[in-house]
Amino acid sequence: MADRLQADICVIGAGSAGLSVAAGASQMGAKTVLIERAEMGGDCLNYGCVPSKSLLAAAKAAAFYRSTAPFGITYEPPRVDFPAVRDHVHGVIAGIAPQDSVERFEGLGVAVLRAEAKFTGAAVVEAGGTRVQARRFVVATGSQPVVPPLPGLAEVDYLTNETVFALDRLPARLIVVGGGPIGCELGQAFRRLGSEVVIVELATILPNDDPELGELVRLSLRAEGVELHERTRAGAVRRDGAGLVLEIEREGGGEGGGDGREVLAGDALLLAVGRRPVVEGLDLEAAGIVYDRSGITVDGRLRTSNRKVFAAGDVAGGFQFTHVAGYHAGVVLKNALFRLPAKVDERAVPWVTYTEPELAHVGLTEAAAKERHGAIRVLRWPFAENDRARCERQQDGLVKVVTTPRGKVLGASLVGPHAGELIHPWVLAISKGLGIGAMAQMIAPYPTLGEVNKRAAGSFYTAKLFGEGTRRLVRLLAKLG
Repeated sequence: MADRLQADICVIGAGSAGLSVAAGASQMGAKTVLIERAEMGGDCLNYGCVPSKSLLAAAKAAAFYRSTAPFGITYEPPRVDFPAVRDHVHGVIAGIAPQDSVERFEGLGVAVLRAEAKFTGAAVVEAGGTRVQARRFVVATGSQPVVPPLPGLAEVDYLTNETVFALDRLPARLIVVGGGPIGCELGQAFRRLGSEVVIVELATILPNDDPELGELVRLSLRAEGVELHERTRAGAVRRDGAGLVLEIEREGGGEGGGDGREVLAGDALLLAVGRRPVVEGLDLEAAGIVYDRSGITVDGRLRTSNRKVFAAGDVAGGFQFTHVAGYHAGVVLKNALFRLPAKVDERAVPWVTYTEPELAHVGLTEAAAKERHGAIRVLRWPFAENDRARCERQQDGLVKVVTTPRGKVLGASLVGPHAGELIHPWVLAISKGLGIGAMAQMIAPYPTLGEVNKRAAGSFYTAKLFGEGTRRLVRLLAKLG
């Protein structure tokens, strides 16, 4: 006879969304069950945000010596101890892991089951011999890397974000298939640590970002020696001695009228072509939950077709970011515990690509704003006009803001140092419906990088403030004494 648990809320998946829901629900008095079949902390802690940013930090330290000559200071090229780099990455994970551990959540009063969950009815889940009945369920099983159907892939070893951080040696030549944020971040990191790196992208790198700003990232990658093959299709892969060979084909053929086909040789292959929601094994059909390849179908309140079941985070489709998963958790708690009709509002969801320079965005891009609103204003301000950036010789950057003709902020993008931090006030502006004047009138401390935001906002008024109408007014007032 299976064990039985009765709960107010049962959460499936101990990633960012699931942990936030479980912790919040239990601390607010709900009897809570949390089920996880793999690692506590999910992708973000174990294979995503935490290890990747830790690796990027190590790579930045390795590249630091290249940036100091303009200050009159020079260093010898660094010696990279890659096993020690790996230990640094896993040490950071270990330091954060207690916050996501079984022990912590049991201490919060959550019943944690380490098993695979599957629905056996509209309000029943079985996990490891335990039958859980609950008033509400939350599916927060996240996503996993897409493995493209490349011919020959089954015959070679390949890496994804779930395995790349376990490497114990630095690849001599790393081929990255996919030029999105993961591919660009890890590609630059391994290049800085000493690998030769090739990125193959079917479209253009960072296709979801403003191309004007993405160009600065492209130039930086190339300047550091990353070999980019854009508008190029990855084909068959095969072993070649101790390494491998990947066939590629360029869109429109090659230079000089060739067919655009060639081969790339390397000793490691990293697949970074996207992610797909984890739904297999859940027997969602048994609970009447509708889903497709993009994830579980939800309404604005994150309810599934079974109104007793919510979905949150990557598995609910849409944006695949840890901060969105955390936001989803709050929406679910309001609905599931308090029966408040809270709905998801994704107009002000930011994202950041942590290359150097960083690339950050929130709201509508210039192209999307034109399509939706027609007449718009586009404001730009270069980091080269910022005194702090000049002091630190980090002038390569740009802030670009899109507004309505009357100044309502529709979107903002930044490329440059600390762009992920500098995007924050624009997130606030869009989420609160602020006009550009709020940013323009802000008193910004001098000298700070954050002044680029104020200067971009102030440029909205430049033509009018310093135009002939203002000149006439000033002259008239002067005549009046």
